Amino acid sequence: MAAQTYSIEIEQSSEPRLRGLDINNVPFGKMFSDHMLVATVEQGTWSAKIVPYGKLEMSPSISALHYGQSVFEGMKAYKSPQGEPLLFRPGANFDRINRSAARLCMPPIPEEIFMEGLQELIRLDADWIPTRPGSALYIRPIYFATDESIGLRPSERYTLAIMSCPVGAYYAEPVKLTVTRQYVRAFPGGTGAAKAAGNYAASLLADREAKQQGYDNVLWLDGVHHKYIEECGTMNVFFVIDGVVVTPELQGTILPGITRESVLRLLRDMEVPVEERAIALDEIIDAADAGTLQEAFGAGTAATIAHIETINTGDRELQLPPASDRKYANLLLKKLEDIKTAKTDDPYGWVVRV
Repeated sequence: MAAQTYSIEIEQSSEPRLRGLDINNVPFGKMFSDHMLVATVEQGTWSAKIVPYGKLEMSPSISALHYGQSVFEGMKAYKSPQGEPLLFRPGANFDRINRSAARLCMPPIPEEIFMEGLQELIRLDADWIPTRPGSALYIRPIYFATDESIGLRPSERYTLAIMSCPVGAYYAEPVKLTVTRQYVRAFPGGTGAAKAAGNYAASLLADREAKQQGYDNVLWLDGVHHKYIEECGTMNVFFVIDGVVVTPELQGTILPGITRESVLRLLRDMEVPVEERAIALDEIIDAADAGTLQEAFGAGTAATIAHIETINTGDRELQLPPASDRKYANLLLKKLEDIKTAKTDDPYGWVVRV
């Protein structure tokens, strides 16, 4: 049987909305660019088109609304000093959305539709990529079930939509985290390693309570022992203890972050001691008391590298050294931003020129 080939139809917007808009000063995730990719699959047959950004028509009976068959990605586009659009590791996002889809019993997205559709979308909306340091065009692919049925079974029809929006820094200042013991994010055998929409819905109550207490986000503990650090609500986490960079190991309950993987590669190439292992909250407390907890930071697409200044353990608050005194987080942020914006060589092949 011959492999299916795909063509992507393009309908350009007749009313570009960029005119008069300062894309370097817009709220995070609220102003979307002119176009979006919409692809559908039914019984294994895919079709795709790029259309003006707008509403999607759907029935209230679609499976995604009832049973949560919905996964998504987060990625960014930048501009080189010469104004060329750049994507950072889109192949890794393509691989991860398909791993997430497989966990939710969804068919794989064809690489041609995802990668070629994404690049054509960024070509069309390249003027939406902001150029202020720390800013980017945030890209959100979302893939969800669209059967008009409330029968409990995998859907037979799905939609992939890719949209984008200009953004600045997700965290303008170092973040304050609080540990929760009342809620957990993931369990062994669950969907913690997938970027499933339901994971984030289940985290919102803990996140809201953290913000009501004056913190920026939750530091999640494991779902079995409630003692090992897993991740933050929006980022993977790293600690520098006596010159060693430590991050929780991937055991199926932590999202395998693309920024996390990039950070680990950079650190190892700089010959910095790195450990991926279980990290008990008590170990972090002991290191803080001993004066060996030198840094804590988060890593993620939205935040890139975010300094952690405070961790509320429930009994006390740990205060980290000032961000200006930190060696590794600041160095990693600069290295990543320079690679993403083609201000330095990219020995890893991470940047895709559009």
